[in-house]
Amino acid sequence: MRGSGELEAVVMRRIWDRDGRATVREVMSDLQPIAYTTVLTVMENLRRKGRLDRTPAGRAYCYIAVTGRNEYVAGLMRQTLDDSDNSGLALSHFVRQMTVEDAADLRQALALHAGDSPLDRSGGYSDNASGAQDT
Repeated sequence: MRGSGELEAVVMRRIWDRDGRATVREVMSDLQPIAYTTVLTVMENLRRKGRLDRTPAGRAYCYIAVTGRNEYVAGLMRQTLDDSDNSGLALSHFVRQMTVEDAADLRQALALHAGDSPLDRSGGYSDNASGAQDT
Protein backbone atom coordinates (compact mmCIF):
# COMPACT_ATOMS: atom_id res chain seq x y z
CA MET A 1 0.00 0.00 0.00
CA ARG A 2 1.21 3.51 -0.81
CA GLY A 3 1.97 6.03 1.92
CA SER A 4 -0.17 9.17 2.05
CA GLY A 5 2.69 11.39 0.87
CA GLU A 6 3.36 9.15 -2.10
CA LEU A 7 -0.33 9.03 -3.00
CA GLU A 8 -0.53 12.83 -2.76
CA ALA A 9 2.37 13.11 -5.20
CA VAL A 10 0.73 10.64 -7.61
CA VAL A 11 -2.57 12.57 -7.45
CA MET A 12 -0.77 15.86 -8.11
CA ARG A 13 1.02 14.34 -11.13
CA ARG A 14 -2.31 13.12 -12.52
CA ILE A 15 -3.80 16.60 -12.13
CA TRP A 16 -0.82 18.30 -13.81
CA ASP A 17 -1.01 15.73 -16.62
CA ARG A 18 -4.59 16.91 -17.16
CA ASP A 19 -3.54 20.56 -17.61
CA GLY A 20 -3.81 21.28 -13.90
CA ARG A 21 -7.52 20.47 -13.56
CA ALA A 22 -9.37 17.23 -12.80
CA THR A 23 -12.34 15.78 -10.98
CA VAL A 24 -11.98 13.02 -8.41
CA ARG A 25 -13.47 10.53 -10.86
CA GLU A 26 -10.93 11.49 -13.57
CA VAL A 27 -8.01 11.04 -11.19
CA MET A 28 -9.49 7.83 -9.79
CA SER A 29 -9.81 6.34 -13.29
CA ASP A 30 -6.01 6.69 -13.64
CA LEU A 31 -5.37 5.05 -10.26
CA GLN A 32 -7.42 1.86 -10.35
CA PRO A 33 -7.96 -0.05 -8.07
CA ILE A 34 -7.83 2.79 -5.53
CA ALA A 35 -11.29 3.66 -4.20
CA TYR A 36 -13.11 6.88 -5.06
CA THR A 37 -13.34 7.82 -1.36
CA THR A 38 -9.57 7.41 -0.94
CA VAL A 39 -8.85 9.70 -3.90
CA LEU A 40 -11.46 12.19 -2.63
CA THR A 41 -9.83 12.23 0.82
CA VAL A 42 -6.37 12.77 -0.66
CA MET A 43 -7.61 15.60 -2.90
CA GLU A 44 -9.42 17.27 -0.01
CA ASN A 45 -6.27 16.99 2.12
CA LEU A 46 -4.29 18.63 -0.68
CA ARG A 47 -6.93 21.38 -0.84
CA ARG A 48 -6.66 21.98 2.90
CA LYS A 49 -2.87 22.19 2.54
CA GLY A 50 -3.31 24.87 -0.14
CA ARG A 51 -1.98 22.76 -3.00
CA LEU A 52 -5.34 22.42 -4.77
CA ASP A 53 -8.37 24.65 -5.16
CA ARG A 54 -11.77 23.52 -6.36
CA THR A 55 -14.72 24.86 -8.33
CA PRO A 56 -18.18 23.33 -8.82
CA ALA A 57 -18.48 21.10 -11.88
CA GLY A 58 -22.05 19.88 -12.04
CA ARG A 59 -22.69 17.67 -9.02
CA ALA A 60 -18.95 17.28 -8.36
CA TYR A 61 -15.92 19.55 -8.02
CA CYS A 62 -13.10 20.21 -10.41
CA TYR A 63 -9.82 20.44 -8.50
CA ILE A 64 -7.21 22.88 -9.77
CA ALA A 65 -3.49 22.76 -9.04
CA VAL A 66 -2.47 25.94 -7.19
CA THR A 67 1.25 25.37 -7.81
CA GLY A 68 3.32 23.93 -10.61
CA ARG A 69 5.33 20.74 -10.34
CA ASN A 70 8.62 22.40 -9.46
CA GLU A 71 7.15 24.62 -6.77
CA TYR A 72 5.41 21.58 -5.28
CA VAL A 73 8.67 19.59 -5.25
CA ALA A 74 10.46 22.53 -3.62
CA GLY A 75 7.80 22.55 -0.91
CA LEU A 76 8.33 18.83 -0.30
CA MET A 77 12.07 19.42 -0.07
CA ARG A 78 11.49 22.23 2.45
CA GLN A 79 9.12 20.03 4.48
CA THR A 80 11.66 17.19 4.48
CA LEU A 81 14.44 19.54 5.57
CA ASP A 82 12.21 20.84 8.38
CA ASP A 83 11.68 17.24 9.52
CA SER A 84 15.44 16.78 10.00
CA ASP A 85 16.97 17.32 13.41
CA ASN A 86 20.14 18.68 11.75
CA SER A 87 19.37 20.52 8.51
CA GLY A 88 23.06 21.20 7.77
CA LEU A 89 23.88 17.51 7.93
CA ALA A 90 20.80 16.62 5.88
CA LEU A 91 21.84 19.15 3.22
CA SER A 92 25.36 17.71 3.23
CA HIS A 93 24.00 14.22 2.58
CA PHE A 94 21.73 15.59 -0.14
CA VAL A 95 24.59 17.43 -1.89
CA ARG A 96 26.74 14.28 -1.85
CA GLN A 97 23.99 12.50 -3.79
CA MET A 98 23.78 15.19 -6.49
CA THR A 99 25.00 14.75 -10.02
CA VAL A 100 27.44 17.26 -11.47
CA GLU A 101 24.52 18.80 -13.38
CA ASP A 102 22.43 19.05 -10.19
CA ALA A 103 25.32 20.79 -8.40
CA ALA A 104 25.67 23.28 -11.27
CA ASP A 105 21.92 23.96 -11.11
CA LEU A 106 22.17 24.47 -7.35
CA ARG A 107 25.03 26.94 -7.73
CA GLN A 108 23.04 28.80 -10.39
CA ALA A 109 19.92 28.89 -8.19
CA LEU A 110 21.90 30.12 -5.18
CA ALA A 111 23.50 32.87 -7.27
CA LEU A 112 20.11 33.87 -8.66
CA HIS A 113 18.62 33.92 -5.17
CA ALA A 114 21.51 36.05 -3.90
CA GLY A 115 20.92 38.50 -6.74
CA ASP A 116 24.44 38.26 -8.13
CA SER A 117 23.81 35.94 -11.04
CA PRO A 118 24.85 36.93 -14.55
CA LEU A 119 21.65 35.21 -15.70
CA ASP A 120 18.55 37.21 -16.35
CA ARG A 121 15.09 35.87 -15.45
CA SER A 122 14.97 34.00 -18.75
CA GLY A 123 17.74 31.66 -17.55
CA GLY A 124 15.32 28.77 -17.19
CA TYR A 125 13.87 29.45 -13.76
CA SER A 126 10.36 30.58 -12.94
CA ASP A 127 9.51 32.31 -9.70
CA ASN A 128 5.82 31.59 -10.25
CA ALA A 129 5.00 35.10 -8.99
CA SER A 130 2.68 35.61 -11.95
CA GLY A 131 0.72 32.51 -11.03
CA ALA A 132 1.94 30.69 -14.13
CA GLN A 133 2.34 26.95 -13.86
CA ASP A 134 5.94 25.80 -13.93
CA THR A 135 6.91 22.34 -15.10
